[in-house]
Amino acid sequence: MKHGKKYIESAKLIERNRLYDPEEAVKLAMETAKSKFDETLEISVRLGVDPRQADQQVRGAVVLPNGTGKKVRVLVFAKGDQAKIAEEAGADYVGAEELVAKIQGENWFDFDVVVATPNMMGVVGRLGRVLGPKGLMPNPKSGTVTMDVAKAIADIKAGKVEYRLDKTAIIHCPIGKKSFTAEQLTENLNALMTAIVRAKPAAAKGVYLRSVVLSATMGPGVKVNPLKF
Repeated sequence: MKHGKKYIESAKLIERNRLYDPEEAVKLAMETAKSKFDETLEISVRLGVDPRQADQQVRGAVVLPNGTGKKVRVLVFAKGDQAKIAEEAGADYVGAEELVAKIQGENWFDFDVVVATPNMMGVVGRLGRVLGPKGLMPNPKSGTVTMDVAKAIADIKAGKVEYRLDKTAIIHCPIGKKSFTAEQLTENLNALMTAIVRAKPAAAKGVYLRSVVLSATMGPGVKVNPLKF
């Protein structure tokens, strides 16, 4: 794979075989973010679990102390009083069957997170094939299926992120922007990693945190010492 000049310069700053402490890794990842836009810093965590086993799934959500730096558009499936509460809480879109038709008929996806009240999941279920692959399907484990839509919206707007194991046993999750301070990013990183460690399945055997890599959008990966978490 060919890399650009900035990437190559950034890669020279990193000792490939070294495991960095979280604070060091954050500062180094920020230093490698050389693009003009406000790059996102993302963590990739490889876990010692089998994603094919139902009892070894790792999924949840956590509110990052300093947010993600991204404006999140929230769509809420609700009716009646819950719909009104969602609108007052700052949801970007609120509706029911008409939103299902809009998504199915117009291929409309101008939203980042979907929240639904439990009684609307029968309706939302029709969108499983389109929302599921995009990671947008509401789920009780991530707090996006709830009667307390106001709290769900407030948490999401404040910087709530969902972490979820993929087919290769890796979790990818943003921890903020390069415009954040190193302290803010380190706090977010520690909050996310604490949640992932607490979510360790009882069926998981051996080493749980296999590897942790931090990187900016256009930058190389910085290996973080898993033992620090």
